[in-house]
Formats: sequence, C-alpha cells, structure tokens
Amino acid sequence: MPIDRAALVAGSIRLASGVHFLADPLGANRLWGDPEPPTPTARLLLRSMGYRDALIGGLLAGAALRGKNTRGWFLASGGADAADLLGGLSVHSELRRSQQLIGLGGAVVGIGVGLWGAARRTTKETSD
Repeated sequence: MPIDRAALVAGSIRLASGVHFLADPLGANRLWGDPEPPTPTARLLLRSMGYRDALIGGLLAGAALRGKNTRGWFLASGGADAADLLGGLSVHSELRRSQQLIGLGGAVVGIGVGLWGAARRTTKETSD
C-alpha cells in the first residue's frame, strides 16, 4: 500500500493549521494577518474553522497513509478554502492589507492545491 506523499503533506499542513486555531486561536489569527484581538464571535468562528481544518486535514492525511483515494478529501479541502474566499470577498474592503494578502491569498492557494490534488494522476488508482 503506497503512501500518497502529496496528500500526506497537504493533509498535515491543514491538520496543523486546524490544531493551531484550536490551541491558540489568537496566535493563529495574528499569523493569518490580523494584529487585533478578535471579538468573542470571531473567536467562535476561529475555533469552528480550527475543528473543520483539523478534521479535513486529518482525514486527508489518514487516507494518504492508508493508500486510499484522496481525491474527495482534496476537493473537501479546496471547497473549504473556496467558502473562506467567498466569505472573505464580501468583507474585502474592510480587511487590512495583511489580511487580504495572507487570508484571502492563502484561500486562493488552498483552492489551487485542492483542485490539483483532485485532478492529478496517480500511479495506481486505489479504492476507498
């Protein structure tokens, strides 16, 4: 059972990001471009994003380690970033430049990685 290294890397990064948002939401928020302390509602959303990212990243990495088909998890990962981008665009003018570049730019990169991972050729198709 071959390990899908690309999926393992992408899943591990998403898992680590999710754990960071859960363990230190204020620090994670600063890392993603917002120097100000978030409101209680924003902290709730940061934790929700942490759970989501930890779940998707963990499942993507787990499928990679088991040699399972990872395309669906790549799509889920890219879809989560697409939702973040869509939501971010609605408040784009209210965001600091750092938030626009890091937060929205990160979402664009995540969408690209998700689409690439879902569409790429694998050496051997594995079943779910």
